[in-house]
Amino acid sequence: MVGICIIKGHPTRGGGHFCHAMADAFAQGAAAAGHAVRTLAVAEMEFPVLRSKEDWDKSPPPAAIVSAQQAIGWAEHLVIIHPLWIGAMPALLKGFFEQALRPGFAMALIQNGGCIKLLAGRRARVVVTMGMPAVVYRWHCGAHGLKSLTQHLALVGIKPRRSILVGMIEAMSDSKRRAWLRRLNALGRAAA
Repeated sequence: MVGICIIKGHPTRGGGHFCHAMADAFAQGAAAAGHAVRTLAVAEMEFPVLRSKEDWDKSPPPAAIVSAQQAIGWAEHLVIIHPLWIGAMPALLKGFFEQALRPGFAMALIQNGGCIKLLAGRRARVVVTMGMPAVVYRWHCGAHGLKSLTQHLALVGIKPRRSILVGMIEAMSDSKRRAWLRRLNALGRAAA
């Protein structure tokens, strides 16, 4: 059994988007295979935006973030699912990671400017939906938003697994959507 934390990064409350359906498919597959699953819906959380280095270093995290940190700390595997907005993750999801992956939880800063990775031993899969063809985002645009996220996860010890890019989401046929949901369900079963 693997402990899995699914982070729903779509900024719209209440579900209804394909990102939500993909997260649910992964969770159903994982639960059916006997894995333990916790889900964080970032859109449902209340937390402020960090506005200074002092806030990031010293202010206590709000209750919603403390709860999210407990789920992240418990998990062996993270699954982050979000839409592509202007080349990267939505601002709400970035704000969530800025709050959650702070010193004392995700890293311990040391005097020489380095850090100790407090989330080492965990792995993550990132799934990104987008309106453009995935190949255009990956090769023409350089997937800079995805690279930034996976590199910063690695900085705190979370080892990225192969990311999944789901392109042409608005024009996608129902049969192709069902195929993606089956794929996410299978990944959930495998805790991959």
